[in-house]
Amino acid sequence: MDNDEKEMLKDLIWLNAVIATELIQITENTSQILRQQPPPAACLADHQSLRETALGIAEKYRPNTALGPHLQGHR
Repeated sequence: MDNDEKEMLKDLIWLNAVIATELIQITENTSQILRQQPPPAACLADHQSLRETALGIAEKYRPNTALGPHLQGHR
């Protein structure tokens, strides 16, 4: 695998982590709108854990991007 392919894979991994974290946020927002109250605490805790996992994966391949600060704004 050449360097360009490695970089492309890193980009795709990072982008998938971004998509995953945004989908989690959309799910929470939709749940809140439909319930007219915040999602259950257990769901919020699970979602936070999933966000942290996705961020860890993203940071492994593309450290110090805007994703970490952005996710902190979701809280």
